[in-house]
Amino acid sequence: MGAELRVLGQVELWVDGRFVQVGHARQTCVLAVLVVEANRVVTMEQLLNRVWADRLPYKARSVASNYVSRLRRVLAGELAVVRRAGGYVLEVDPEAVDLHRFRRLVRQASSADDDARALALLEEAAGLWRGEPFAGLDTPWLAAVRTGLERERIAARLDRVDVALRCGRHTEVLPELFALAEQEDVDERVAAQFMLALHRAGRTTDALAHYRQLRARLIEQLGTEPGTALQDLHQRILDTDPALTPPSAAIMRGTATKMEKPVPRQLPALPRWFTGRDAELARLDQALTTEPEEDPLPRGSSSGTPASATVMISAIGGAGGTGKTWLALAWAHHHLDRFADGQLFVDLRGFSPTQEPMASEVAVRGFLDALGIDSGRIPADLDAQAALYRTLVAGRRMLIVLDNAATADQIVPLLPGSPTCTVLVTGRTRLASLIDRHGTRHLTLDVLDRTEARALLAARLGASRAAAEPAAVDELVELCGGYPLALSIAARNAATRPGLPLAEVAGELRELGLQVLDHDSDPAASLPTVLSWSLRRLTDEQRTVFALLGIAPGPDTTLPAVIALTGLPPARARKALSALEEASLLERRPHGRYAMHDLIRAYATTTAHDLPGDLRETALVRVMDFHLHTAHAADRLLDPHRHLLKAPDPPVAGVHPHPLPDAAAAIAWLEVEHATLLATQRAAVALSRHHVVWHLARTLDTFHLRRALLRDALAAWRAAVDAAAHLSDPAARSLAHRFLGRVCSRLGLHEEATCNLNRAIDLAKRHRDLTGQAHTHQALAAAWERRGDDRRALDHARHALDLYRTLDHQEWEADALNLVGWYAARLSEFDTALDHCRGALALHRRHRHPDGEAAALDSLGFIAHHTGEHWKAVKRYHRALTIFRSLGNTYEVADTLDHLGHPHAALGQHDQARKAWQEALELYRQQGRGDAAARVRRQLDGLGSAMQSIRPSGAGETT
Repeated sequence: MGAELRVLGQVELWVDGRFVQVGHARQTCVLAVLVVEANRVVTMEQLLNRVWADRLPYKARSVASNYVSRLRRVLAGELAVVRRAGGYVLEVDPEAVDLHRFRRLVRQASSADDDARALALLEEAAGLWRGEPFAGLDTPWLAAVRTGLERERIAARLDRVDVALRCGRHTEVLPELFALAEQEDVDERVAAQFMLALHRAGRTTDALAHYRQLRARLIEQLGTEPGTALQDLHQRILDTDPALTPPSAAIMRGTATKMEKPVPRQLPALPRWFTGRDAELARLDQALTTEPEEDPLPRGSSSGTPASATVMISAIGGAGGTGKTWLALAWAHHHLDRFADGQLFVDLRGFSPTQEPMASEVAVRGFLDALGIDSGRIPADLDAQAALYRTLVAGRRMLIVLDNAATADQIVPLLPGSPTCTVLVTGRTRLASLIDRHGTRHLTLDVLDRTEARALLAARLGASRAAAEPAAVDELVELCGGYPLALSIAARNAATRPGLPLAEVAGELRELGLQVLDHDSDPAASLPTVLSWSLRRLTDEQRTVFALLGIAPGPDTTLPAVIALTGLPPARARKALSALEEASLLERRPHGRYAMHDLIRAYATTTAHDLPGDLRETALVRVMDFHLHTAHAADRLLDPHRHLLKAPDPPVAGVHPHPLPDAAAAIAWLEVEHATLLATQRAAVALSRHHVVWHLARTLDTFHLRRALLRDALAAWRAAVDAAAHLSDPAARSLAHRFLGRVCSRLGLHEEATCNLNRAIDLAKRHRDLTGQAHTHQALAAAWERRGDDRRALDHARHALDLYRTLDHQEWEADALNLVGWYAARLSEFDTALDHCRGALALHRRHRHPDGEAAALDSLGFIAHHTGEHWKAVKRYHRALTIFRSLGNTYEVADTLDHLGHPHAALGQHDQARKAWQEALELYRQQGRGDAAARVRRQLDGLGSAMQSIRPSGAGETT
């Protein structure tokens, strides 16, 4: 007999006719999830969500894995739970699961050749139900699945009654219909079945009375008359229509032939070059067999059950040229066997280059013609036409493809009312009301991934040509960004010039961009033209926002930045972003960020050239000021003690920096906006906004150094040095050279570092800037240390200390004290070193300067280690580490970890030393500090040998 799983009632496992205990309720829930998705992968995230929802146990993944392991032992030898693709699969014959057997029987019944066979299948399906599905189990997901299954059960029950009535078994189903009619007292399908059964049983008066009662309830409760179908049945009963007479015995035996109906086959041909999209095709497969509550596709919420909730409608949305129609046609052609009664297709011309969107009346009329309706029988009213269309497709296994839709109103009259029909809708907009009112499953179509894009090019160009130039193919994929239409155009350009190397095709695309993807004589073969059709339904304001987003600096943006860019009030800016997202021209990403595909953005940039020049420049000035002043506020939160040479000029009117409450918020903002801030500086260079260029380099400096983003800092300060030449403030020029020199030193560009630092000190001396001289001496100390000259470094540190004391600035004095102490320690002058570093620590603590405190502790740790006090060194290094970590200063964390390993090794604590050095090694690699990483690698290899000399933790580089 084998194994059998039952879930249409209590969850039960039977093996060879013997009941087997599955386990406690939560373990049974795990089995239930696997059973529902039998032979499909259930990811760990899905499993946790469906079993525990938002009440995850401690170490949830381990708990779930343990339950799966127990189930394997319970199912051993009978069924298999297999680990696959990040989740688990219950491998089982669907016939061994009552749920899947029920669904198979219902599907077979709907396509059975005769009613007697269909009735037998539906009765067998009904017999599988033992009560409420998953009885006794309670999770939000199971509750939703249970609701969906109850709907399937009711639908199958009503189908069975329909078939029984066609077979003349009205007397048998009357008792059941009495109960159904009382339970579903406004359900018109149940009412029709009940009235027909009563009429055929000789109780016509009761049938007419039930209609009157139902009509009164509908008017009272819903304010509406019964539907056309029920009114028609009522009239036919009144007229004693002979067609309502019970079927003959021959029909009851299922031998009568059905009336032939036209079978439309309107699908266009399968797209020749269609490739990839396996995930999207699979999701459409799932949607075909899944109730809305189990829906794997994103969808809108509904305030009630829509009339067509059981119709599978997948609205495939995406920007023009992403392959929506190809996907719909490919899926349809792969499943033609499911739609024996035909397929209807219409291009609704929602985004046509030459025509207005098709009116619903025209589309419905075309469907009625395809279904064989004589033109004289087609009513004039759209509602009546739609009702006739729904009547004709009711009960038929049909596919309706509504391509290139513009609005939900255009689509609604074309939706069938029968659960046997499947609908695919494609369009560039999300069609929100279709999601809300009709239970549409929405599938957003993104660009192709790299593998799919390569496959498309290989299919179009020929595998041998693609294989001959793999680097050029990769570049074409990269330049097209996986955009299907762009890839097709690039492939067409190459295919029509077979003698041209693909590298030249890629080079042309790299150099000319969208110009290569344009086509003057064929709009449908031009990416800019196809994208332009999406703009036609936007307002002037929304088109302006689209264009400005094309020139806004950075890879993505946020609502506050868009408000600054456009100058719009928040509500209007948000509405414009929503409209662009609805039109698939903009993508909403997590954490309130918005982004465009590179090619869509390139098109937006071209449209920006049509805007007045002063509008473009004003928008860029506003958004630059927004980013600069928010970055400036963030920098002050990160290092409030840092010397502020000069604050940026106030932002232009109407621009307000993004509020940042504390240092944690500041560093989080800088991390997510870093690429945008670098792009803002480049845009400021292009606009010759020299003060913005300089201030952005300055405000990003603390973040760059703490995150060891030295290459970014180098580019920022090189731009700032050029900008400073245009500024009237000599201190700004001196500072730019000093900071550029400091970054060059850290990157090992010693000649450039020394040149810039000498230039900085010359400027400071020329303008009698003692502060600038002191800071530059401090930077020179670190630079000479990196060049291996500690004595020269100490001289510069002493110069800095003397100048800071002259300036009577104790925080800077503390930095210089630590610097002198550090170099004295490196030169083995430990008494001098200890006095200076202790003085530095006291001053930093008095002035609550945590960065300086950590640097002094690191120096004291070095002194303790080199004077044999290894335990004290470990303690001081750990305290420094704690502070650096709290500041997010990963650059100094790496150095202090490097230092910490040495006293651990000296104490024979090799495990602790190895742990510290391994973490330092990983950080050095992440930061691109190759020399430091190589040194630590040698220390790990030679752990236990004599310790090599080490360098300080950021000493002297805080100003």
